[in-house]
Amino acid sequence: MLRAAPRLLRTFCTSSAAYQHKLKLALIGQSIFGQEVYNKLRKEGHKVVGVFTVPDKNGQADPLALAAEKDGTPVFKFPRWRAKGKPIQEVIAAYKSVGAELNVLPFCTQFIPMDVIDCPKHGSIIYHPSILPRHRGASAINWTLIQGDKKAGFTIFWADDGLDTGPILLQRECDVGQNDTVDDLYNRFLFPEGVKAMVEAVHLIADGKAPRIPQPKEGATYEGIQKKENAEISWDQPAAALHNWIRGHDKVPGAWATIDDQVVTFYGSSLLDASVPAGQELAIRGASRPGLVTKSGLVIFGNDGKMVLVRNLQFQDGKMIPASKYFSADETTTLELTEEEKKMAEDIKAIWKGILSNVPVIEDSTDFFKSGASSMHVVRMLEEIKQKYSGLQLQNEDVYMATKFADFIQMAVRKLRGENGEEELVIDYVSKNVNNMTVNMPYQCFINGQFVNADDGKTYDTINPTDGSVIASVSSASLADVDRAVAAAKEAFENGEWGRMNARERGRLMYKLADLMEEHQEELATIESIDSGAVYTLALKTHIGMSVQTFRYFAGWCDKIQGATIPINQARPNHNLTFTKKEPIGVCAIVIPWNYPLMMLAWKSAACLAAGNTLVLKTAQVTPLTALKFAELSAKAGFPKGVINILPGSGGLVGQHLSKHPDVRKVGFTGSTPTGKEIMKSAATNLKKVSLELGGKSPLIIFNDCELDKAVKMVEEIKKMKIGDPLDRSTDHGPQNHKAHLEKLLKYCETGVKEGATLVYGGRQVRRPGYFMEPTVFTDVEDHMYIAQEESFGPVMVISKFKNGDIDGVLQRANTTEYGLASGVFTKDISKALYISEKLEAGTVFINTYNKTDVAAPFGGFKQSGFGKDLGEEALHEYLRTKAVTVEY
Repeated sequence: MLRAAPRLLRTFCTSSAAYQHKLKLALIGQSIFGQEVYNKLRKEGHKVVGVFTVPDKNGQADPLALAAEKDGTPVFKFPRWRAKGKPIQEVIAAYKSVGAELNVLPFCTQFIPMDVIDCPKHGSIIYHPSILPRHRGASAINWTLIQGDKKAGFTIFWADDGLDTGPILLQRECDVGQNDTVDDLYNRFLFPEGVKAMVEAVHLIADGKAPRIPQPKEGATYEGIQKKENAEISWDQPAAALHNWIRGHDKVPGAWATIDDQVVTFYGSSLLDASVPAGQELAIRGASRPGLVTKSGLVIFGNDGKMVLVRNLQFQDGKMIPASKYFSADETTTLELTEEEKKMAEDIKAIWKGILSNVPVIEDSTDFFKSGASSMHVVRMLEEIKQKYSGLQLQNEDVYMATKFADFIQMAVRKLRGENGEEELVIDYVSKNVNNMTVNMPYQCFINGQFVNADDGKTYDTINPTDGSVIASVSSASLADVDRAVAAAKEAFENGEWGRMNARERGRLMYKLADLMEEHQEELATIESIDSGAVYTLALKTHIGMSVQTFRYFAGWCDKIQGATIPINQARPNHNLTFTKKEPIGVCAIVIPWNYPLMMLAWKSAACLAAGNTLVLKTAQVTPLTALKFAELSAKAGFPKGVINILPGSGGLVGQHLSKHPDVRKVGFTGSTPTGKEIMKSAATNLKKVSLELGGKSPLIIFNDCELDKAVKMVEEIKKMKIGDPLDRSTDHGPQNHKAHLEKLLKYCETGVKEGATLVYGGRQVRRPGYFMEPTVFTDVEDHMYIAQEESFGPVMVISKFKNGDIDGVLQRANTTEYGLASGVFTKDISKALYISEKLEAGTVFINTYNKTDVAAPFGGFKQSGFGKDLGEEALHEYLRTKAVTVEY
């Protein structure tokens, strides 16, 4: 077996070891794609003998030309290769002078004569953005989306006479998302995988292993080149076809319609499966039904009555606006800049000048794109700004929305001040005047950075346990909402800004979120009180206070997650380095209970985010409101869309679907043991990582050598406790969270009395509106009794006696339960205390104190109280995976 291992390992070797032969190459093409192919081919040892690209545009060389000129590679910039249908002999002669063995056309927009295509020893290969033979032609990727294909991809084929019919060398494919645009497919798959495939194709040719697979005629299509003049929207179509047409032209050339006698281009469409929203009607030429300008964007209608939401509109003068601002597009007030902001504007002007080198002076009216910049320059500009101003979070979309310098600066300043993000987030609130303040509570699902109704429009009422009144009608997430939220989280993790963000910047966002939570702590505590029944003073200090501390604690961990170097036996005589990397897992599902709603969210979410994951969180059905307020604050803090998604709704529906979802890679759950077991079964579908904090029956052992007054103080004080409105500052004990749980507790107490336990105090519902129960104490409880074995999850204490000095006996009794969440011991004998702590089968042991938790101390149970930890460094490992890397050098 050991002797076979080296042969097995060879199949995993890198291309530099597998491919031995090198070629002399001519690269014919352009763009940053061509530049990447050029760089990687040279790195692999192939010799690029000439680069043939397009002439400079507006005084700027193409990226491929820039890279080649820097290396001293011969560069030729021919405006054309043919004149009147015939090859230009001077051009052909210049090409032949380099002596290429293979032509590589990574992104070529020129017609290349067959004299050149067939000239080299190995001919020519070309990249095409479709899975040939479907969608031949220059607009293939557009037509992939326009025709609603579920698969996209690219082909490397042997170049023919320009009709894309040459033999296929290799192909790659990817899934097409419902709302993918050309840019999405290009950035996610066609660009990165296309570069790799071009290099692989050259290797195959060099080693004589490249296939020539004839293209089949079956399934072959050829659609025309899409230009602005033929991109007008035809309105007599279903909504899905309208959406495909718009996204198939986004960003180039742009699908358009005539509104108010001018051409308006539509960008950022998505299918809208909900009830018709409120909005202001907007007449569109050719459409049988007016569009609606809503707070989320422009809603347009297909001939099937279904809807498409369009986020952005661009006018003929190039100005782009959010579609929701159509009727108020000119109402923006010009900001007066501070001295610091003026300095930032000058720095950005210098960045623009560095890119737009052909423009003598950058003025307020200078248009980024009309001055010769392209999409690749957008990326460069934003990266340079980010390097100088890390707190300024800009997206590609922002550049298209503000193409003129003055508009761009205004937009950047608004972003820096936090004004834009607040304007862009559309929230419907339920507002209540309570606790001497107005609390504003979101009530919709939070998916991909937006508050939206449930896909099927269903809602449910969340109840104030103090008086049984309805607080809000909350969206009840459906299976479709789960899929949308998971897809958004997956996209944010794999392709979004979050996945590319450095750890320190991630920590900055978490610190900012903690600051916002602290700034809104009174509002959060009030919402927690009316939604869960928590006493306000406790909610302010613990529910909210510890939540803020948790986010600050884990924000500090973001840039301190480290692997290790590992000494290995094979280090000599070869030179080997083995190290481990700690990586985020991906999309995490978090399911929280109704007690401590915000704190349970923070315990899991903060560790999850610090590790670099994205999340979909299902709230407890009965306590959704602080989680939705948290979602609002996360958006205001600047978390990118899709990183945090919040779904209220049914555990049996939403929680179950999350547990089984193939794109979810980790489940973190706090709740009952039976539900935890079901989650483990569901998670087995794709072997998700799981952590569970489940039920607890926590023993508190009090020895007679302790400070008895301190140990029994709580029992003595019970009769003095004030039961009442949790918002009353003098209240000690509020209501149970919901009616069903109150009834369960009352039944629990009835069982204890029937079994012969002595009810010292409580056990009854308080005679007042709401779900109030008296704090309850049972004595003379024997180990076999139901109340000794099962968790009450309420204000019920059961007291059993043990013989003085019978340490092992009481330990045996304490460990008999199948639970092992927490435990405690009161004694002055430190040796006894440490012995007890060692023997108790519980995840946490408190000595001469109880329930004193800290964000740095891990918390979690043993046995049927679950596994995995919240809080502390241990919690990070629940949301990380370890990768081992071995390098021979």
